[in-house]
Amino acid sequence: MSEVQTERVLVVPTELFHRLGHFQGFCGEVDRYLDQLLSPRHTSYRPRGEVEQDPGFKQLIPYVILRHTDQDGLETVFQYTRGTGQGEGRLHRKHSVGIGGHISSVDLGPSGNGDPYQEGMRRELEEEVAIDTPYTARCVGLINDDRTEVGTVHLGVVYLFDVERPAVRPNEPDIRESGFRPVAEILADLSGFESWSEICMRVLFAEPSRPV
Repeated sequence: MSEVQTERVLVVPTELFHRLGHFQGFCGEVDRYLDQLLSPRHTSYRPRGEVEQDPGFKQLIPYVILRHTDQDGLETVFQYTRGTGQGEGRLHRKHSVGIGGHISSVDLGPSGNGDPYQEGMRRELEEEVAIDTPYTARCVGLINDDRTEVGTVHLGVVYLFDVERPAVRPNEPDIRESGFRPVAEILADLSGFESWSEICMRVLFAEPSRPV
């Protein structure tokens, strides 16, 4: 059995998400959802091989977007192409602006104390990229896309990291064709991007209603 099949990942019942307020696309009401979604009363760790095909659960995924704004006000975002060695085969070769992944039972630590969600987000970031610059971070919303097979079983928690310098490099070979690219160029051609990236770019960066 593969590591992906046997890994136990953090999930919440889809029914809880619907009770809190189902939405399609992006929602900026972080306070309405996050405390309840991360409450130990609602979370559990289940075999990833099972929940990848079970719409009765949503896997919580931190989704970090890295932005740099230069002295002239030019906005760029770190983008890359997913290789075929990453765990989610349905996203292979897709372009992405999101760094992150599953929260795993290993993030509980040996004592079972601490904050597995924050630890999992830190671990995923360190596995995928090296951020060689100071940055500020904030949670800007949640993302749900029930139109796709992948989206049906995942719920994204979107973070925006504003980096002082565009000094971010991949830490694994499956982060391909990576680098900071002007926001306007990405928005001009979103073909080939995974749906979460497309939704985030349109909501967070497109004028005139951009929230960040």
